[in-house]
Amino acid sequence: MPHSRLKMLSLPHVLDALFFNPRPLFVVTHCRQLRHQRQASHRVSDERPTDLHTSSESSGLPDRNAMSDHTTMSDDKSVNVGRLEAVNSIASTNTSELETNHYGHLTLWQSIKKWRRVVLYCIGMTSAILMYGYDYVIVGTTSAMPSFQQDFGQRLNNKWILPSLWLGLWNFVSPGCSMVGSLIGGLFQDRYGRRASLAVGSFLSAIGVAVCFISNLSPDIHARRGIFLAGKGFQGGAIGMVMTTSQTYMSEILPPNLRGPLLAFFPIFTLLGQLTGAAVIFACMNMENGYTICFASQWPFSALPLLMAFLIPESPTYLLRRNLDAKAQKAQAKLDVPGADPEDTLDIIRRNIEHERRQTKATYIDSFRGVNLRRTLIIMFANSLPNMFGLTLLAKSSYFVQMVGMKANLSVIVLILGLVCGLVANIISIWVLSRIGRRRLILTTLLLLTLVWTAMGIAGCFSGPVTVWYTAISLIAVVIVAGLGVWPASHVVSAETSALHLRSKAQGIGWFTAGANNAIFGFVLPYMFNPDKGNLKAKTGFVFAGLCALGLVVSFFVVPEMKGRTPAEIDRMFESRLPARQFRHWTNLSAEPEKKGSARLERSVV
Repeated sequence: MPHSRLKMLSLPHVLDALFFNPRPLFVVTHCRQLRHQRQASHRVSDERPTDLHTSSESSGLPDRNAMSDHTTMSDDKSVNVGRLEAVNSIASTNTSELETNHYGHLTLWQSIKKWRRVVLYCIGMTSAILMYGYDYVIVGTTSAMPSFQQDFGQRLNNKWILPSLWLGLWNFVSPGCSMVGSLIGGLFQDRYGRRASLAVGSFLSAIGVAVCFISNLSPDIHARRGIFLAGKGFQGGAIGMVMTTSQTYMSEILPPNLRGPLLAFFPIFTLLGQLTGAAVIFACMNMENGYTICFASQWPFSALPLLMAFLIPESPTYLLRRNLDAKAQKAQAKLDVPGADPEDTLDIIRRNIEHERRQTKATYIDSFRGVNLRRTLIIMFANSLPNMFGLTLLAKSSYFVQMVGMKANLSVIVLILGLVCGLVANIISIWVLSRIGRRRLILTTLLLLTLVWTAMGIAGCFSGPVTVWYTAISLIAVVIVAGLGVWPASHVVSAETSALHLRSKAQGIGWFTAGANNAIFGFVLPYMFNPDKGNLKAKTGFVFAGLCALGLVVSFFVVPEMKGRTPAEIDRMFESRLPARQFRHWTNLSAEPEKKGSARLERSVV
């Protein structure tokens, strides 16, 4: 059979015909007979040296001697059987070398219906993200509450403010401890599983909330500040552990079609948690000790991930890496729709894990060796992007606009409005990420954010009500632009860049980096805009304009396009050391016969 004839074959269509839409029995019988013949022929052909791009085992093409046998067949039935044999050969060689995304043609809605159980479990995992977002705004925005400022602050020019030192320490300790929690979470979940890590992190978070709740009981103001600092640190470590586990779990169970849209849940439910927290703060704003009510309201959010740990199945990837095949099959069966064969997915995971195990072992040090170094650096950079476009400042926007000149009640309303706009933008990003590449979204939105921050900095050079309101509008614009692109895209890039056998540790490193950035920015920012220090106010926009411009340049050279790629394809592209700009144009040559012949295969099989 000439090489051109092979392009008529479509592996996904044959698999669909044989397994999902069963044909007459003779087709299946022929396939089984031909599979045994192919295995016997491979034992002979394996003794001959092969080349990666030209051999049948790497390119997916049958042996030329076998093809010549098929060309001698004259009747249509023999030709069809020959094609089925060739497709069967392609199936074995392609999947052993490189898995491809056979469902890239499905729309977002079709993908959701096909993997509906996975979607439901991922929605359940968003409880951990809700906890993260709720804690982020409760701890960050209680500083804008008059009762908190009176119990933990000091008077300056007849106005209650929080000292820059303590405000910086409070902003630093939660993300700083989340760095430690992320690394511990990466080790813990590899040893005890994703479910156990989620449960332990949730329990520790509840303890941290309790410490914050009792922080105002001490009569000494320095003791109050110290106890609150300890509670924030403890809770930050727990949240780092929970978030690392959540991202690892979701990235392991999601198919390529849904990886981008559903990992966009991270900013969406972070904003939803923040919006809920902002509403609680607004309701308690003028209450005596109202901030303690806000702290107590964190307990239900700490309990939700603990509940999910008992409901979700364990990650099949984790179970296979622990050689627990029977448990992995049960877990995958819970993720699949009724009637699906879990072994189909488990075989793909096994091959990907074995392919990566042959190259290196799974340790934190190995994340910085060889080709994994580049992947780890991309993950670290992706986790730095939210701070570069100003997420840390946005989380404290209520206190920030008060320092610019806005009243307390209005500042919380601005915060809530910004969260609503950001939530809508991130929901839209679910569709956007299914259509547009991550790299293009990051570059485009970073360019727009550079302009928005620059305009805010220019407005800060003037004084008056216009500057105050322009600053508030600029912050809302930043949330919208970032929510449509760089914010959700950064989470997707971080999740899909790592190798499977290093995924939990890579996510631990990623969240460690995010925690380090949050800690540094959280500590430094008050020294920039607070009245008792830098007093930059709206001119802080110039700082983030420069950071967005820097992020734009770095993204252009280091962030690759991985939309729609399987883990095996991503592995191959990194192993080939392709420049970031060439990832989008890379073609899996072994998959070409599959992609070009779906229509012809339908006619030939039937």
